[in-house]
Amino acid sequence: MLAVRNLAVWYPRRTGVFARIRGYVKAVDGVSFAMKAGETLGVIGESGCGKSTLVRAILGLVKPTAGEILFDGAAPGRDIYRKIQVVFQDPQASLNPRHSVLDILTEAPVVHGMIARSDRRKVAESLLADVGLLPDILERFPHEFSGGQRQRICIARALALKPRLLICDEAVSALDLSVRAQVLNLLGDLKARHGLSYLFITHDIGVVEHFADRLLVMNAGRIVEEGTPAQVAGSPREAYTRRLIEAVPRIREEICYE
Repeated sequence: MLAVRNLAVWYPRRTGVFARIRGYVKAVDGVSFAMKAGETLGVIGESGCGKSTLVRAILGLVKPTAGEILFDGAAPGRDIYRKIQVVFQDPQASLNPRHSVLDILTEAPVVHGMIARSDRRKVAESLLADVGLLPDILERFPHEFSGGQRQRICIARALALKPRLLICDEAVSALDLSVRAQVLNLLGDLKARHGLSYLFITHDIGVVEHFADRLLVMNAGRIVEEGTPAQVAGSPREAYTRRLIEAVPRIREEICYE
């Protein structure tokens, strides 16, 4: 479904009065991987390793220096980007504080011509039911909710365009452990019900250890290790991966999948 081939995103480093290029910051440097439909792929690494730049390149928010990104064998365009949605780390910053939940959930499908304005409430109620929220919150605003509720609203908004691939960029790292487990369980349920694929970006291997089908480990813009969660977490080959596992608290006991 998704193929990333030799992707590079370099930023010029300029110095001096004339701002001459003295080198490049290689945020992503020769990254290649592929995802199948229905797969959950975890990308793990510390801050500054290139994970978020990789996401921005896939979403078309930054222009790659080299390489290519293909979705169903074609370069992404407007129709394809609709099939790729994202859930960000901070749910409060992700939501317009002046928009009601009804506006947040239905703005995109109305713009894309997927629903009529007269159907907004019915569609919004269905989206809220999908993420375990009641329809009586439609006229409320983001500041009236907890962090976990706001993230559920962000997930519902992502589902509004009926995506095939959902990118979760540190989507649970700002939540308390118990809420984190609930949201991960919700994502697992949504995957089964809607046939979603997930690209899950995180610094905590414990978050995706029981959630992902495959893991990629990034360091300094490159993929340094790849394998199943059992391989990467159980017997990591790279010293960098071992340091990540030792440094980050595990929450496996908090995640109870049925």
